[in-house]
Amino acid sequence: MAATLKRTPSPASSVVWRGLPSTMRVVFITNRQRTGGWLAEALAAENARRVILEEVVGAAAGLGRLRDEAVDAVLVSHEPGELDAVELVSGYRAGGADEAVVVLGNQSEQEMAAACFEAGADAYVCAHTTTSRNLLWIVARAVQRHQLVRENRRLLLADQQRLQRERDEAERLLVQQRALIADLEAIQRQTTPRSGNGSPARAPAKSHPAGSTASSPPPGLPKELVQHYRDLLRTYVIMGSGNLACEMSRLADLLTTAGVSARQTMQLHLQVLEELVAGLGARSTRHVMTRADLLALEMMVHLAEGYRQRYQERVRPPIQGLLPGFERK
Repeated sequence: MAATLKRTPSPASSVVWRGLPSTMRVVFITNRQRTGGWLAEALAAENARRVILEEVVGAAAGLGRLRDEAVDAVLVSHEPGELDAVELVSGYRAGGADEAVVVLGNQSEQEMAAACFEAGADAYVCAHTTTSRNLLWIVARAVQRHQLVRENRRLLLADQQRLQRERDEAERLLVQQRALIADLEAIQRQTTPRSGNGSPARAPAKSHPAGSTASSPPPGLPKELVQHYRDLLRTYVIMGSGNLACEMSRLADLLTTAGVSARQTMQLHLQVLEELVAGLGARSTRHVMTRADLLALEMMVHLAEGYRQRYQERVRPPIQGLLPGFERK
């Protein structure tokens, strides 16, 4: 007599519970016929230490329980004419709920799966063709999916808040730099030569358009120079200062030769920087502001060194030496 080997059903693999809460609360919304009830009971019985099943009869009672308690998954019986799971799930999703929802019914999956998906359910299970272990995997995958969706939503919100904080910080820095330029202009007006009656000589009044700021381009600078500095800032943001030292030195020599002051250079820098930050859109501004600050600092160093050399040349001009034999005795 041939021996028959029987495989004892192994418990659900621990892989099912990977990433899931240690105890999963499941609410089973059913009707008086308890469609799929044996499947939900088998799910809770086989995983008694993992699954806590609460059964509620009726759609109103089920929605009330879900409103008052936090759950990990929802099982809904579908019985046309008594408990329409499609309408229940649609209304549940309309309220903003994001828990995993699995519909249990007597109809085949080919008949009901598409309608349940359109209503917002995660899966439809036919009570006559599935097993408790299959239901366990379906519920576990649905719970994991909603956990990932919530995590992605949280990370997206955190990233948006970070970008907003960076933009607010960049705007504060730009406001401070505008105030710095305005203070320098005020100091320059106070130190202007006085007129014959002893009052400070006032420069002709200039009309500023509405909405203009201290970062407007300084007068007298050619458009080619502004565009050159704009290209330099963009290149500096990408490459840093390592490969642009010679370019910055030539630009500083050009500015000193043209008599451009440090205030005008800073005003030019601020105008170009504001244009660049405004064009970033939703991208991060931290890197741009950091590189722009380094560019401004390096440009001020080159400019100060250029003016220092010119001052030294004026104070100590070169002296022509005498030819041999014509030295003074």
